[in-house]
Amino acid sequence: MLIGLLSDTHDQVERTRDAVRELKELGVMALIHCGDLTTADVVDACAGVPGYFVFGNCDYDRRGLEVAIAAIGGTCLGDGDLITLAGRRIAVTHGHLDTQVGRLLDLKPEFFFYGHTHRREDAMKGPTRWINPGALHRANPWTMATLDLATDRLDVLTIGTAMRA
Repeated sequence: MLIGLLSDTHDQVERTRDAVRELKELGVMALIHCGDLTTADVVDACAGVPGYFVFGNCDYDRRGLEVAIAAIGGTCLGDGDLITLAGRRIAVTHGHLDTQVGRLLDLKPEFFFYGHTHRREDAMKGPTRWINPGALHRANPWTMATLDLATDRLDVLTIGTAMRA
């Protein structure tokens, strides 16, 4: 199962729409957004593929975002939660709340997806693979990622080129 990873899109609606279009063209079967959506319009730009969303420190209108997520058939994970896709245990949070990070890591997930830093990362920390796809705002370059859950292959992609970064 190929999944798409986004984070820190902030209010970059067109950039998010372009990223999601590229992810769909690559064949992702699910989209995980690691927070800092900031507006319902960004959520709308993520429509068309099953999506999982967490709140970041810049997501002030949580109720409005929850409504937008429900409207596109997405799943709101609040400040963070554990999901299972293709039999793989995945923790998702924005990364700004130490209590959430600790709670999720205590669940011993295979993957820990987060954002907040606007810097991509792929690192093994203990038994868990930590992945940050980068950001679509205040980052150079703007990046997203795909992860093949069958092979564990991670590709970090630059927005607009769909090439490995």
